[in-house]
Amino acid sequence: MQSMLILLPPSETKARGGDCGPLDLDSLSFASLNETRKSLIDDLRELSSDAPVACDVLGLGPKSADEVELNSELRTSPTTPALDRYTGVLFEALDPATLDAESRGRLAVGSALFGVVGGEDLIPAYRLSGTVKLPLPDGSLPTMRKRWGRTITETLSGRDDLIVDLRSGTYQNLGKVPGAVTAKVVTPEGKVVSHFNKHHKGLLARALAQSPAESVAEAVKVAQSAGLTAAADGDVIVITTPAN
Repeated sequence: MQSMLILLPPSETKARGGDCGPLDLDSLSFASLNETRKSLIDDLRELSSDAPVACDVLGLGPKSADEVELNSELRTSPTTPALDRYTGVLFEALDPATLDAESRGRLAVGSALFGVVGGEDLIPAYRLSGTVKLPLPDGSLPTMRKRWGRTITETLSGRDDLIVDLRSGTYQNLGKVPGAVTAKVVTPEGKVVSHFNKHHKGLLARALAQSPAESVAEAVKVAQSAGLTAAADGDVIVITTPAN
């Protein structure tokens, strides 16, 4: 078991392709999530058999319609480690390609399709956000939160290591982790930051992955050593952005 687990949010943008074989659910971390993973994959592939309907349900415009094809090929397309699949602001700041194996092993990614996967778990490119209501075979439209139920919470609860949950609210709601340390990014005036939120969380994740902590106080010290202005507020790491 790693000395801590850092949960990252997913990103809508993802690298295409991969150098590894097709998805193997049995190879993924957190095996107790596999039943829901399989159900979601089956339903997403079925939805993707009708591209116009899929675009409407997934909220995709004409320029993103090719992502429906990605979903239809979930079982056969190449895979790559989750840390290398997701892109975007947080992952640019994290720069996972430059982390050693031990550091990468402390990172995991929450998602609508897989629940939570280890950073080195091999996954295909896909498109499914936590706000989508994916149709069931009976035509009903449950939320992702309802689809996952308590499975994620039960899977992650009871771990002995410190969990730092950097997922956004949408993905935390798919399965909250009691006792987890969270983080927020604020301005010097104390206002919550939106634009640079992901960037600073990526920097925090990188620092913690390389220097694991066993408490929120230790995590704050790690963040400070990495050049972040950080403080503890209960179980929350508060990062203050530089003044403009």
